[in-house]
Amino acid sequence: MSETSGTAFRPESAEGVREVVAWAAAEERPLEVLGHGTKRTVGRPVQAEHALDLTSLTGVTLYEPEELVLSARAGTPIAQIEALLAGRGQELPFEPMDHGPLGGGAAGRGTVGGVVAANVGGPRRIKAGAARDHVLGVAAVSGRGEIFKAGGRVVKNVTGYDLSRGLAGSWGTLAVLTDVTLKVLPRAEAATTLVLERLADDDAVRALAAAMGSPYEVSGAAHLPAGLAGDLPGLGHGRAATLIRLEGFEPSVAYRAERLAGLFADVAPAERVSGEASAALWRAVRDAMPFAASARPLWRVSVAPTAGPAVVSALAGRSVRHFYDWSGGLVWIEVPDEADDACAGLIRTAIEAAGGGHATLVRGSAALRTAVPPFQPQPAALAALSRRLKEQFDPNGILNPGRMAAGQ
Repeated sequence: MSETSGTAFRPESAEGVREVVAWAAAEERPLEVLGHGTKRTVGRPVQAEHALDLTSLTGVTLYEPEELVLSARAGTPIAQIEALLAGRGQELPFEPMDHGPLGGGAAGRGTVGGVVAANVGGPRRIKAGAARDHVLGVAAVSGRGEIFKAGGRVVKNVTGYDLSRGLAGSWGTLAVLTDVTLKVLPRAEAATTLVLERLADDDAVRALAAAMGSPYEVSGAAHLPAGLAGDLPGLGHGRAATLIRLEGFEPSVAYRAERLAGLFADVAPAERVSGEASAALWRAVRDAMPFAASARPLWRVSVAPTAGPAVVSALAGRSVRHFYDWSGGLVWIEVPDEADDACAGLIRTAIEAAGGGHATLVRGSAALRTAVPPFQPQPAALAALSRRLKEQFDPNGILNPGRMAAGQ
């Protein structure tokens, strides 16, 4: 679970979390905040002796299918929530990624608190957004050891910040989430994936852009180069595969698939994958499964969709493996161990040349995660704002210190 050498505190209630954090604040003892640790390879190694383990803080506390609302304690496994929703024909629309296999762990162990704290989103982000876009409310404990609530079904936030969304993406450095309330949506009746084969990266990204610009409501748009495509279920041939997903009512999906196939008639023939085969394919894309069997450093790069191939081209000759999601706007890049530092610089230089974006090291050794900034360095003004927020919520710097940036 934790690599910390001290005590692993496992509170079973929000009050128990408050007591641990209040003690840590008074004694100035930093805490590593985590659930099952499925995202521990993301960010700098946390500089803490003790761990605050939230895996005993579990359970769905509210589920109103008719109101499309669900509340759960932070340590509740996402897999448990998704199973509950599936039984009522509903889902988490932001399609949260399971980081476990990428870190060498088991699937299905990520928690709802971790998903919100990391602002996780999957292939459907191009249509539905990420976790923060579906958070209605939270309860949390600040680094001062104070319980607070914000958002939808709880007390009105009057601080001037949208705290429910502001804590999403803070990676446990501002507060410890104890309860989360999410908006859920009905699951699509049908889903079909169009598969275009043998396209080069540039051509594939243009095809995905055309699909996204069409009126056919695409909910997934990815491209896997030759060789890598063979690691996905149903694509064992190994040829380059460009994937376009359509979801909705069966007649609508069939009509849109027919029209999109016609749109690409001069580009490549479109095969169709439907039902559970389509779902399995997109789970593999969601979880970056082509890289799960490896331990090499892995970068998650977010840029303008048309800029993705240029970022990959900047690494030519370095034996990288890559694929695209979000219509080319998300590029997963696995680099060889011997090129760690050089690749980090090349990736960030390429991002700057492409007009901006973000590169996050989602897997790497502790040495690498210390040597290079795992998160995209912030502009001076934004970095100053981040420091002020940290000072307000966690003045003693006891929550996940050093995870997002050195000295914070």
